[in-house]
Amino acid sequence: MLRIYGAARSRGIRVLWMANELGLQFEHKDYLPRSDPTKTPEYRALNPNGRVPTIDDDGFILSESMAINFYLAKKHKSPLYPSDPRNEALALQWSLWETDRTDRQLVNYARHSAELPEAERKKDIADASWKECADSFDVLETALGKSEWLAGPQFSVAALNVAAALYRGLTLDLSKWPKLKAWLERCWDRPAAKKVRAMREGK
Repeated sequence: MLRIYGAARSRGIRVLWMANELGLQFEHKDYLPRSDPTKTPEYRALNPNGRVPTIDDDGFILSESMAINFYLAKKHKSPLYPSDPRNEALALQWSLWETDRTDRQLVNYARHSAELPEAERKKDIADASWKECADSFDVLETALGKSEWLAGPQFSVAALNVAAALYRGLTLDLSKWPKLKAWLERCWDRPAAKKVRAMREGK
C-alpha cells in the first residue's frame, strides 16, 4: 500500500494529484510543513529533513515531490511519463526549472501581498518576487506559444509538476499571459486536479 505524507496545502499537492491521476489506492497522512508530526523520531527516520511530502511505497521511502512524481508515473507505466527520451528530458528540464524559478517566488509574492497579516507584509519582498514571477511567466508564455504542452503532445508529469506549483496563479490576473492562463486552466480542469484542489481548499 502506498502511504503519502504531506498535506494538500503543501508541495504534497503534486503527489496527491499524481496519485489521483494514476488511480492509485493510498493512505494519506495529512501532515502540514513544520507541523508536530513532522518532528517526531518516527517521521524523521523516514525523512531526516523533516519536510513533506514523503512516500512509503511498500517499504520504499522517497522524498522530494518531483522525484516522487517521476517515480510513480514511471513505475505504473503511465502515459504521463514520456516514452520518448527527448520528451523525458524536457519533463525533467521543466520540473527542475520550476523549483528554481517559480516555487519560492510565487509563495513569497502571495504571502507578502495578501496572505500574511497586513502588519507582517513586506512590500519590497512582494515587488521583487512578482518581478521574478513575471519573468518566469514570460518564459512559459513563449514555450506554450510553440507547443500546447511542455514535454510532448499531451499532458504529462511536466505539466502536472509545473501547474501544481502554480496553484496560486489560478487567482492572479494572468491576462498578460493568455497562453499560460489557458494552459493552467486546462491542467486544473482535469478531474484529478479538481479533487486535490477541493482537498486544499477544504471543500
